[in-house]
Amino acid sequence: MQLKKLVKHLAIGLSIAGTLFTPFVANAAKAEHKWKMVTTWPKNFPGLGTGANELAALINEMSAGRIQVKVYGAKELVGALETFDAVSRGTAELGHGAGYYWKGKVPAGQFFTAVPFGLTAQEMNGWIYNGGGLALWHEAYEPFGIVPMPAGNTGVQMGGWFNKRIDSLADLKGLKMRIPGLGGEVLKRAGGTPVLLPGSEIFPALQSGTIDATEWVGPYNDLAFGLNKAAKYYYYPGWHEPGSTMEVLINKKALEALPKDLQSIVLNATKVANANMLADYTTRNNAALEQLVNKGGVELLPFPKDVITQLKALSAEVVMEEAQKDEMSKKVYASYKAYRDQVIKWHAISEQSYLNARNPE
Repeated sequence: MQLKKLVKHLAIGLSIAGTLFTPFVANAAKAEHKWKMVTTWPKNFPGLGTGANELAALINEMSAGRIQVKVYGAKELVGALETFDAVSRGTAELGHGAGYYWKGKVPAGQFFTAVPFGLTAQEMNGWIYNGGGLALWHEAYEPFGIVPMPAGNTGVQMGGWFNKRIDSLADLKGLKMRIPGLGGEVLKRAGGTPVLLPGSEIFPALQSGTIDATEWVGPYNDLAFGLNKAAKYYYYPGWHEPGSTMEVLINKKALEALPKDLQSIVLNATKVANANMLADYTTRNNAALEQLVNKGGVELLPFPKDVITQLKALSAEVVMEEAQKDEMSKKVYASYKAYRDQVIKWHAISEQSYLNARNPE
C-alpha cells in the first residue's frame, strides 16, 4: 500500500510540475517575434560579423526564444551601405554597422563612431552611457524612426595599409585611400582623396590599384581580409579611429511593439555585445599582428612624429568645421568636447601615467 501511495503522489507531483513548466517551454519553443538583422559586414566576418551574430544569439536566448533574430550579411538582403535605410523603412527590424557610413543622412552620426584624436573605447562608453551621449544619439536618429545603441568597439585601430612609405605629409597628397567619416575629411584636407567602400570591396580595390591605401580595422580583421597580400607598409597608430563604436540600429516601431520585458532584453543585450566585442579585439589583435609581421612580409612602421603633429592640427580644424554644419552636430560635439576635456585630465594621471610607468620607452 505504501508503494502504491508513493507512486500516486509522485504521479501527482509530476503532473503539477508539468503544468507549471509547460507554459515556459511552449514560449521558449515558439517565436512571438521574428526579426531580421541586416549588416554592413560580410557574413560571419571575424569580430564585426560575429559580433552581429552574438547580439542576435543573445536576444534569442535572453528572450527564451520569444524573439528570433535572423542575421543577413552585406548583400544577402540589402547592400552594405543600405543598412540604415532598410531599418528606417522597416525592411529589417535591426541593423549592425557604424554611424559614419550614413553621414550623408545624419552628419552627427559620425561623432558616435570615432573622432580623430578623440575618445578611446573606454572613454566613448563613459560618454555614451553616462555623459549624455546616448540621449543625443537617439535624438539624432529619431527623424528616421531608428533607435541606435552601441553594440561593440574595436579599440584603437591601425593607421592603415600603404603601397608607398609615408615620410612626410606631402606623401598623402594625391593619395586615394579608403577611409570613412571624419578621418576621410582630414585626409582630404591633407590633399588626399578619401574613398568610401564597404569591407568586402577593399581587397580587390587595393590589389587592382583603384585605391592606393586603405584603413580597415586592425590586425585581427586585416589578416582575415589578407590585406598584407595587396600592400606592404602597415602604419600605426590609428589617429583617425581611437575607439570605434559599432552600432545596432533598431526600428523604433518594432521596438515599441514589444512588451516592456522584451524591450528591456533587446536594449540590455546590446550592452553585453558591446563589452564582448572590445574584449575579443583586445585578445586577438597581437597574435594576428605577429603573424602579419613574422610570416606575412609586412613592414610595420609608425607615422613620423611630424606627420602626426600635422594631422592632429588638421583634425582640430576639420572636426570644428564639421560640428558647425548643422544644429544636431553642434549639440553632439559640444557634449562630446565637454566630456573629452574633463576625461583627458583624469586619464592623464591614471591610465596614461600608469602605461608610461609600465611601458617606459
